[in-house]
Amino acid sequence: MSRYIVKRLVQLVAVLFGITFLTFLLTYLSPGDPARLMLMSTGVTPSDELVRQVRSELGLDQPFLYRYGTWLGQVVTGDFGTSYKYNRPVLDVLMARLPATLWLTGSAMLLVILVSFPLGMLSAVYRNKWLDYVIRLFSFAGLSMPSFWLGMLLMLVFGVQLKLLPVMGNAGWNSLILPACTLAIPLVAQYSRQIRTVLLEETSQNYVIGARSRGVKESIIILRHILPNALLPIVTLMGMTTGALLGGAAIVESLFVWPGVGQMAVDAIFTRDYPLIQGYVIWMAIIYVTLNLLVDVWTHLRDPRIRLDVDV
Repeated sequence: MSRYIVKRLVQLVAVLFGITFLTFLLTYLSPGDPARLMLMSTGVTPSDELVRQVRSELGLDQPFLYRYGTWLGQVVTGDFGTSYKYNRPVLDVLMARLPATLWLTGSAMLLVILVSFPLGMLSAVYRNKWLDYVIRLFSFAGLSMPSFWLGMLLMLVFGVQLKLLPVMGNAGWNSLILPACTLAIPLVAQYSRQIRTVLLEETSQNYVIGARSRGVKESIIILRHILPNALLPIVTLMGMTTGALLGGAAIVESLFVWPGVGQMAVDAIFTRDYPLIQGYVIWMAIIYVTLNLLVDVWTHLRDPRIRLDVDV
């Protein structure tokens, strides 16, 4: 196991190195002049001479490899550069936005767990009954609705028509409900279907048939035998979903003006804030590869029959 973890950590570093290069290359090739945009955002008329001066101060007039090497050297030491827009260290900007994203991600995943597991289990237990059809219809509808459309629908109903909840910003706990539901509903639909499928696959296994032949109660078979075995693919899926949400649900955060890292990334793209874009992508990459590693290790510990690739 320790050998596998060391190997994966080495791969993690290689992946991160490749991502940093591609990210820097894409921002280098992207159209638009960040120096000119910076001056325009402050109300300054960007004359050519002033633009050249700002480009020189930011190092934008240097060759690509020199800029990339300098930036990578700073990143290794924990310095992600300074945001053009905020004029603050990128790491500080990310950390300032992270709590809002954590609250949103945690709330959405809690809703997913609390709702999708009962729905998936009920759908499997009452297979091809009216309750199963209702849950499957909800799943189909939930997966069919784009996040931005669902978010606007919730805003219209609960914010504009019923005036029960705020529709924008982070002004208290109730501001969290609509964006969390917007994120959670499609995931509940996806997870309930996945849980139903896995449970139905497990019910056809010999150990379930044997337990039923011994007269074991159906509830005990589901909770003690089927559900623990069915958790493996579900937890793997949840790990990847959590990684995506921690990276910031850009569409939902922008729609609800939620001050998380997703909305920050969208703003950074529009303003050509290259250091902030690069820092955000590295943050996303670290989350993905770390969660992927943790899920793999957990899966192996939970079921040693699943071999890890330790001999290659």
